Amino acid sequence: MQAVADQVGATPAQVALAWLLTRGGDVVPIPGTKRVDRVEENTAADAVELDPAQLAVLDGLTPAEGGHHTEAQMQMIER
Repeated sequence: MQAVADQVGATPAQVALAWLLTRGGDVVPIPGTKRVDRVEENTAADAVELDPAQLAVLDGLTPAEGGHHTEAQMQMIER
C-alpha cells in the first residue's frame, strides 16, 4: 500500500479509499473519523488516480484476516 501511495503522492488511506472507489458503483466506502483533517484527507482520495499496474498490485495484496471483535465482544453485542 505504501509503495503505491508513494508513487501517486497520496497517503495509504487515500490509496485504499481510491482503490475501493474502483470496485464499482455498488461499493461505497464509509470511513469513520473524528478529526476534520482526516475527513479532508479521506475526501481527497476521490482525486487519486490509480493506473492499471497499481490496481494490479493492490488487487494482489494479501487480504486482511480475522474479525474486528473478539468472541467476548461479540457476546456483548449479541451476535
